Amino acid sequence: MKEKTLRELYPEIKKIKSYQVKVSALHTLYVEECGNPKGTPALFLHGGPGAGLSPNHRRFFNPEKYRIILFDQRGAGKSKPYAELRENTLWDLIDDIEVIRKKLKVSKWLVFGGSWGSTLALTYAISYPQHVLHLVVRGIFLCRHEEILWFYQYGAHQIFPDKWKDYVAVIPESERHDMLGAFYRRLTSPDKKTRLEAAKAWSQWEGATICLKPDAKVFHEFTEIAVSLARIECHYFMNNSFFPSENYLLENVDKIRHLPTVIVQGRYDVVCPITSAWDLHKAFPEAEFIIGDMHFAAKHWGNP
Repeated sequence: MKEKTLRELYPEIKKIKSYQVKVSALHTLYVEECGNPKGTPALFLHGGPGAGLSPNHRRFFNPEKYRIILFDQRGAGKSKPYAELRENTLWDLIDDIEVIRKKLKVSKWLVFGGSWGSTLALTYAISYPQHVLHLVVRGIFLCRHEEILWFYQYGAHQIFPDKWKDYVAVIPESERHDMLGAFYRRLTSPDKKTRLEAAKAWSQWEGATICLKPDAKVFHEFTEIAVSLARIECHYFMNNSFFPSENYLLENVDKIRHLPTVIVQGRYDVVCPITSAWDLHKAFPEAEFIIGDMHFAAKHWGNP
């Protein structure tokens, strides 16, 4: 186990090429590439689910060394239809990654993901280890019930009581014993105003707590993506993220213990507490385990 200090991201990358990739009769994904076309393929998996891409996501990788591949997952960002819940499951996303890999003629790639992206990266690696060259996961989220409860029901509110007040304000006290269910009913309501009010409260709670220090820019970004983030996250979490068992990733980690892997975790991450990374480290001792001295949403390091 190592402890490291922060490193800045690589310089901004503006030159990209993008594609629209149809993955079902309903869904079309936005895919982009940048960096070195002849470099090592590197796949970036964004968080959420439902958050979509940011230009900063390109900057985790050395553009001279890597062929950087990114995409908006179903219902997120520039993918269509926006905030769509139909045909939107974990296993649909895994199939989508394979569609992209084949379309871009990639045999093996480095797979990189943080938060929900770490969930997706681990699941993809377990499903298709033969196509993973290297695995890098940060801000570990194993999608266990206890992790969902910590952030949306009981736990994180003790650190951010002022922000929690705004989060619960849209839910009547009589329903607050099940915040996830209460939000789901509103986020899938036929009434647009009800959906928007719930989406804003859900996403701003996450935006307010994801940084070690308050960051108005991040808070605004989470407000901008409120509808897709809130609807799709709540949809996944109401369905155990479509895993067949509560602890699927740790139960299947033996399938990837031969892969070169780095686990990176911010010690003070409130959204994805370090205990999940620690549990993954114990189940996967072969992986390099790095603990950062700050929360990863504030700054990032450990760049490939």
